[in-house]
Amino acid sequence: MTQRPVLVVLFDGVQSLDVTGPVEVFAGASHFAADAYPIRTASLDGAPVRTQSGLRLAADTSLAGAAPPHTLLVPGGEGSLEPDPRLVDWLREHAPRARRLVSVCTGALLLAEAGLLDGRRATTHWAFCDQLARRHPGVEVDPDPIFVRDGHLATSAGVTAGIDLALALVEEDLGRDAALTIARHLVVFLRRPGNQAQFSAQLAAQTARREPLREVQRFISEHPSADLSVETLAARASLSPRHFARAFQAETGTTPGRYVERVRLEHARRLLEDTGGGVHEVARASGYGTSEAMRRAFVKALGTPPAEYRRRFHVPPLPAP
Repeated sequence: MTQRPVLVVLFDGVQSLDVTGPVEVFAGASHFAADAYPIRTASLDGAPVRTQSGLRLAADTSLAGAAPPHTLLVPGGEGSLEPDPRLVDWLREHAPRARRLVSVCTGALLLAEAGLLDGRRATTHWAFCDQLARRHPGVEVDPDPIFVRDGHLATSAGVTAGIDLALALVEEDLGRDAALTIARHLVVFLRRPGNQAQFSAQLAAQTARREPLREVQRFISEHPSADLSVETLAARASLSPRHFARAFQAETGTTPGRYVERVRLEHARRLLEDTGGGVHEVARASGYGTSEAMRRAFVKALGTPPAEYRRRFHVPPLPAP
């Protein structure tokens, strides 16, 4: 079995889950395939670091004494926002030697400071995407996905997205069965594709201030297969269609039609991931009417048709005890 040593960079103010989430995935993979991912942690001077939540993490070694890894994992946290210049210098010199460069959350800001994201597509936590784009215009920042792959570079969004990315890397290295076994042990789902939005449809849109519009949002989410035309939704809110459309966009930041599209896509994805219903059945239940309409929506939003999406992300039920 090929070993892929993992080196995790530690620094004061690191987000502990950015470290422990991916580490648990890689450690689980080593139990599945003996010692597949030898893991070491390293800080600038080899000293323990204090995470942003106050926990102390011990480093195995100093960055200067660390051997070049297969996978270099750069977590985020408050300490990445105003980083120690020595850490940036080390990344600039040593990170290109890794065969795979991975960041979690605002770890992407560290990579960008070191010039390692110039000309590359990347993401980070949604709250820092604008900052990343503003400070580093040479980076193609994509604020939507939970993780982005660009050659040997992989960047992910907030803390739990680091687990999704690590599982995707294990699946790439060792196969789906290994990744699925780890996901089950960690009680997480092996199903979130990198291009899944950082927010659900409900979270991506603002919650309307007025109760009639909030009730419309709830109705859409609970009845994706219903008639969700502007005229029908406006009637539920006791508004004219024109007034409703303007008010909905003003209060949620998106149009009624776009909101309905997001909810239906999310509903269809969940059915494909969690159930065995046929594609046509899923299309009807999600409000698409026809499987062809759903196929067009999936290809437009996710770049893959529903059948292929199910093949890749359907999680079979756990065997009965």
